[in-house]
Amino acid sequence: MMERLRFCLATVAALLLACSGCAHAPGVPSASVESVRPDQQLDFHALYKQNCSGCHGENGRGGAAIALNNSAYLAVAGAQNLRTATAKGMNGTNMPAFAASSGGMLTDAQVDSLVQGMLREWSRSSDFAGVAIPPYSATTPGNTGDGAKAYGAACARCHGADGTGVQTSSGANAKQGATAHSIVDSSYLALVSDQNLRSYVIAGHLDDNAPDWRSYIPGRALTSQEITDIVAWIAARRVPTPQESLNRLRANPSAVAAKEKP
Repeated sequence: MMERLRFCLATVAALLLACSGCAHAPGVPSASVESVRPDQQLDFHALYKQNCSGCHGENGRGGAAIALNNSAYLAVAGAQNLRTATAKGMNGTNMPAFAASSGGMLTDAQVDSLVQGMLREWSRSSDFAGVAIPPYSATTPGNTGDGAKAYGAACARCHGADGTGVQTSSGANAKQGATAHSIVDSSYLALVSDQNLRSYVIAGHLDDNAPDWRSYIPGRALTSQEITDIVAWIAARRVPTPQESLNRLRANPSAVAAKEKP
């Protein structure tokens, strides 16, 4: 009996000694591994990578959507507009709602973590001290005629007189900032809202070395009204979707009927 007890105790001691030499027992998570429930993840970098980087690019640049790592854009948008766009999405674009209260998957705390993280990591408020920043959204209607003039003065050099782009040679003869991409292409305009266009005009496009609203015209910044008018001029080239055409017909059938009279 005593021999059997000694054998059992020796076996247990050997097992304990063997386990103490292992980093961790098989199947048991390491103490260094943190398991966070998806709805409790509040780390900005993790949330951004999971929810934003696919469209806005790694580290806020290089994606198909507007660069969020752009201090001019963040200064103009501000925390409240960033929070609204993140939580509720943006009409007329592919930007979906992310807040659970609007049909998304993120909690309000996670939305706040994203917004505060963007401002903390990428904003530079000191760059805009004393600068008259135009409003994020238009406050007055746009005028396409005035927009054509403002576009010609501020945008045509890089985007072409008609918005279809500028074909330039490479090297020393290339125009700085010029692009062959059309900003009046119907496919492009179908994917962006007027608010998107306004944000691009104000904040520029860092990935293409496009400046912000302060540098388009030598010696002065664009006014808010000029920005609104430029957006109106560009948006006027947007081809209405079938649903939009139907909505216009329903809203004003007499005007459509008058156009169709011989």
